[in-house]
Amino acid sequence: MTPAKPAKRELPRYRCHKEVWALKIAKIELIPPGMTETHSKVLISPEDEDYAPFEVSWTYYNKHKPEVGTYWVKYADGYESVSPSDAFEEGYTRI
Repeated sequence: MTPAKPAKRELPRYRCHKEVWALKIAKIELIPPGMTETHSKVLISPEDEDYAPFEVSWTYYNKHKPEVGTYWVKYADGYESVSPSDAFEEGYTRI
């Protein structure tokens, strides 16, 4: 196997200009605690108490591995993901 060539120039850079819906996660509950994929739900409680806790699918939970302090993010096309708090807060300003 041939070793990779060193980059001769910096990779292209991009600036984000999207609008998203997002809430910082304060609590994640697995109901019941010994959950399985077919018989449980995942409840996320936002840090902002003006918003009610909401359910996410097992598929979302298993794929994105949300943690307390990260952001639940929903894009205009309906896609949902998780963003680390530092990256989110550096890239987005509340409007």
